[in-house]
Amino acid sequence: MTLSLSPRRGFLAAALAATCALAAPLAHAQETPIKFQLDWRFEGPSAFFLLPVAKGYFHAEKLAVTVDAGNGSGNAVNRVASGAYDMGFADMAALMEFHANNPTAPNKPVAVMMVYNHSPAAVFSLKKSGIKAPADLAGKKLGAPAFDAGRRAFPIFQKANGVGAVEWVSMEPALRETMLARGDVDAITGFYFTSLLNLEARGVKPADISVMLYPQHGVRMYGNAIIASQEFLKKNPEAVKAFLRAFTKGAREVIADPKAAIAYVKQRDGIINVALEERRLRLAIDSAVATPDARAEGFGAVHPPRLALMASQVADAFATKSRIDPDAVWTPAFLPPAAERDIFPAGK
Repeated sequence: MTLSLSPRRGFLAAALAATCALAAPLAHAQETPIKFQLDWRFEGPSAFFLLPVAKGYFHAEKLAVTVDAGNGSGNAVNRVASGAYDMGFADMAALMEFHANNPTAPNKPVAVMMVYNHSPAAVFSLKKSGIKAPADLAGKKLGAPAFDAGRRAFPIFQKANGVGAVEWVSMEPALRETMLARGDVDAITGFYFTSLLNLEARGVKPADISVMLYPQHGVRMYGNAIIASQEFLKKNPEAVKAFLRAFTKGAREVIADPKAAIAYVKQRDGIINVALEERRLRLAIDSAVATPDARAEGFGAVHPPRLALMASQVADAFATKSRIDPDAVWTPAFLPPAAERDIFPAGK
């Protein structure tokens, strides 16, 4: 039996179909576009941003978020400042340096959420070198790229531990761990979850590696934060709040199940080593994200006196043109409520 619509019902059906067709692009148009710049390539820790994109958490907040790989915190800060990106992920020290060296810049980025409560910076050496404590670095040859966060902050580590003068050797990031493994330098600085895995990949046994994490040696600097341009904050305050809500929801899942989270990094970069990047992500969570200080201060937040001390230390170590105002580089105004940011598993 064939069913036919009356002229009136046919008209209504056609009108409904036309309305739906118009509504879809309209709903999409109502989403706020956000271009987001990572600090580095797609590796384990980028799961914090790729998971909420893939699972639609940003979309549910009416945001159209695109996440791009980066090549350093300094570049991430510059690209957000230039307006090429609306938001980004960058080391707090790099953000402070930009503020202090560009006091008249019209669109200085601002940190709106702390992710790495501790800097992941560390000093690595081979145990056969005899370097057992910070003081043993005096007179030694250290290697790192000139822009490396650990190298830039080394004067703070040096002062906190009474380390004498050292000699620096510059190289490209890809050569850093190779030069240490070959004995071309006595020690290197680098992010804990990057250089440790890179040394192992070059055949160095974990038992032969000595690591001095900055936070464990008197340097309680903050690490990477989510940043946004001043212009974007002024024009889209609710979008920034929505971004941080969606990010927090995703971060809870990443911390609870890093193995599952790596699948979303694999979606963006099909050639990654899944097991390696899962380990990198777990190292990042344990050393920089879910730290005792982060639990005490609350995920995403900062402790003002600690931030002020860091601002003073960075100004001295980086020899900035002007002093750093911690209230100019950080605002908690867009953070989700504390209860919503209570994302760390109990007892860990």
